[in-house]
Amino acid sequence: MHITLSPFTPLPGQFVPLIASRAGDVLTLNGQPFDFTQLPEGGTLPSAAIDSDWIVGYVSRVNGELHLTLRLPHGPNPSRAVAFPEPIHVTEDGPIPLPTDEVPA
Repeated sequence: MHITLSPFTPLPGQFVPLIASRAGDVLTLNGQPFDFTQLPEGGTLPSAAIDSDWIVGYVSRVNGELHLTLRLPHGPNPSRAVAFPEPIHVTEDGPIPLPTDEVPA
């Protein structure tokens, strides 16, 4: 699974951290699973067809691997790792480590 991150600053008081995990072709975002098992090789699915505010752009399968973009929330002064995150290549099931800065309540 190849994940590109799109950082954004939520409105004040609306910060919700993104927690992601993978189990095969199922991506779970903040407890909500998204099953991409049926997406064929070379296929694409627009984010408008996916009921999630976290997924933007298209989800596609290239050479058997899912490619997608997730919104990455951050606070008012993000670190470089959060403001300009590197793409993530997920090869194993389990939690997906995402760059984050602690956001004060």
